Amino acid sequence: MVGLTALWLPILVAAIFVFVASSVIHMFLNYHGRDFSQVPDEDRMMEALRSFDVPAGDYVIPYAGGDPDVMKSEQFREKARQGPVVFMTVLPKGDPFNMGPQLAQWFLFCLVVSVFAAYITGRALPAGSDYLNVFRFAGCTAFIGYALAHFPRSIWFKQRWSTTLKSVFDGLIYGLLTAGAFGWLWPP
Repeated sequence: MVGLTALWLPILVAAIFVFVASSVIHMFLNYHGRDFSQVPDEDRMMEALRSFDVPAGDYVIPYAGGDPDVMKSEQFREKARQGPVVFMTVLPKGDPFNMGPQLAQWFLFCLVVSVFAAYITGRALPAGSDYLNVFRFAGCTAFIGYALAHFPRSIWFKQRWSTTLKSVFDGLIYGLLTAGAFGWLWPP
C-alpha cells in the first residue's frame, strides 16, 4: 500500500500531461469543432432570447418542475409535441475567450482525477510494483473519471453520440497519459 503523500509527483505530472493534451486536442486538432450546430437564423434567435434577459443557468422547455403529474398532463404533452423541446445552458454575458477561470477549474479537476487514481492504485499495489500493473490500475481509474460521465448526455439529453464518443476518446487519451505518468513515477 502506498500513501497519497508518496504519490504527489505522479499526481501533479499526470494532471499537467492531461491539461497539456486537452489543450492540444481543443486548440490544434479541432475534431470537436462540430460538436455543436448553428441554429437557423442565429441573429434573430439571439435577439429574441436577449429580450427575455434569461439569467445564466440550465433550463428545459417545456418545464415540468420534476413533477410527474405535470409531465403526464395533456397540456405539458401538447407543448412537447408542438416543440421545440429544449435543454439549454445560458452562460453569463461577456467575452467567451476569457477562459482563465474555466482552465483553472479544469486543471483542478485533472488533479482530482489524479488523486483518485493515486488512491485506488496506492491501495491496490505496493511500492516497487511493476510498470504494467501500475499502468492498468491508474489508467482504468483515470479513464473512468474522464470518460464515463459523458454517456448520460447522449442517453438523457440526446447529445449526438458522435460528440459523446469523441469525448470518451479524449478520456481514453487522458487515462493513458495518467497511466504512463504513474507507471513512470511509481515509488520504488
